[in-house]
Amino acid sequence: MEEILLPHETMIRLAGSQVVMTGYHAVHGTNCVANKEIQEGILRNYLGFDGMMVSDYGSIDQIPDLPDNMHRGVAAINAGNDVDFPKGESYVFLQEAIDKGIVTQETLGKAVKRVLTYKARCGLLDKNPELYYKEKIVFDTPDERKTAYELATQSVVLLKNEGVLPLQGKKKLLLTGPNANTMWAMLGDYTFQSMRYFWKLKTEDDMHPKIVGLKEGMEKRKPEDIQLSYTRGCDWTETVETWIEEGGDQRAEWMRELLDRTVHHPETADAAEALRLAADCDVIVAAMGENVLLSGENRERPTMYLPGRQEAFVNQLIATGKPVVLIVFGGRAQIISRIAPRCAAIIQAWYPGEEGGNALADILYGKVSPSGKLSVSYPNVEIHEPICYNYSAEADPRIEWAFGYGLSYSSFYYANLQMDKKASTTARAIHVSFDVKNTGTMAADEVAQIYLSPTDSQQPIRPIQLQGFGRVSLQPGETRTLHFTMSPEQFGYYADGHWNIDPGLFIIKVGASSADIRLKGEIELTGEKLTPKLRSTYFTQQVLKEK
Repeated sequence: MEEILLPHETMIRLAGSQVVMTGYHAVHGTNCVANKEIQEGILRNYLGFDGMMVSDYGSIDQIPDLPDNMHRGVAAINAGNDVDFPKGESYVFLQEAIDKGIVTQETLGKAVKRVLTYKARCGLLDKNPELYYKEKIVFDTPDERKTAYELATQSVVLLKNEGVLPLQGKKKLLLTGPNANTMWAMLGDYTFQSMRYFWKLKTEDDMHPKIVGLKEGMEKRKPEDIQLSYTRGCDWTETVETWIEEGGDQRAEWMRELLDRTVHHPETADAAEALRLAADCDVIVAAMGENVLLSGENRERPTMYLPGRQEAFVNQLIATGKPVVLIVFGGRAQIISRIAPRCAAIIQAWYPGEEGGNALADILYGKVSPSGKLSVSYPNVEIHEPICYNYSAEADPRIEWAFGYGLSYSSFYYANLQMDKKASTTARAIHVSFDVKNTGTMAADEVAQIYLSPTDSQQPIRPIQLQGFGRVSLQPGETRTLHFTMSPEQFGYYADGHWNIDPGLFIIKVGASSADIRLKGEIELTGEKLTPKLRSTYFTQQVLKEK
């Protein structure tokens, strides 16, 4: 209720989302699509959701321990699900179920009403409905590519830098690795190209839309005095590394043949050639990590270390004595603790999108300072349990880089925390402000983060919890004051079927990451304990003011 529901709750209550699809999984022993606690209890009664509920594709057919599709359809519609995707193979029996008295006409009527209400809200029941956009649709406009570029530069995370980046003054560069010259380093699962490749076994070219790979970006945007050589060096994997557990989604059985393959690359992977080129370079850029068949839905890998022989190849590059800039692509954090100490720099690039090659090139060459921050805790060991930053305010030795962490080519100084020292539990706003100064020599963005902690371990809130953040762009030597408003609701916790906002003493923390707290102050909530059913404020709001 405090965390998993949060993004869905905000989309429904603040953004007006009108359609919810339940997952394939079970909660408290019951599949979501047949789970009345979730659909009626939480979504409709608790959140007040008045939209349409739809099943994930085939999820009704997968409800266990029922004799046939009619009874599976009964379980779903009685739990609050309105639409049977994709073909209605279970809901086709609803008339029979009504005749047998195991579904009421009222239940069916509610589902039909919700579907028709949604269609009415969309204008589909108007006298002259406009079903399709009539104007010519232009894809991939310059503005959209600019947005893609900005998103990529802001999401790439610099994890380590021993002075090798930016690559200014470095004359000879070697680019190598399976993700150096491929669109599969840029695109994750559920993109058009990935879906075509996975389901249809067809490879789209990188021009529709144009996908800029790392090699292309580094070639086109490099300074004139830099020489760039390239060889692939190693493959993603030599064998298939993904697998599907027995049971679960029934479609997984015929998906096995789709997963029993690796991504084809037209270039030869020659480690010996890479090592020969490395002997004559100043810096090695190693582009490693995953691809569409190694990270995505129903693609489970047996390990979180780099796929295939990639780690061994990076070790060979390190052994040349040349500084290695490791760039890790993929849909998740991967364990690189065995090679990280000997890399000169490390970048977590994720899947940066169609402009990812240009964005990374500009970061490598120092045209843009990296400013991304980790949205996960980055592990240094492989364990089969979740680790979340808010489990403890103390450092976890199993974490290499903390939640919220990310380096810059500049440095930042935080000062002058100003905040309300007291506020009523009924206060409309709690004011927080502080200064951030760029103390480096390069223009850069900083993402300042606001956390909340208890002063007493008996207080029933997390030891540390992100409550907001703000991005600020600063020139060298420039100082800006960042202003935020918080709500007492953010100090609350869920228990006994409602929210609880207790008076008491709390700590507001400001930092560059969850483990790098720069400023903190205490605030006392006064007044009566409040027990609202719902929250209305979920996150700290940045108040933008003129310079």
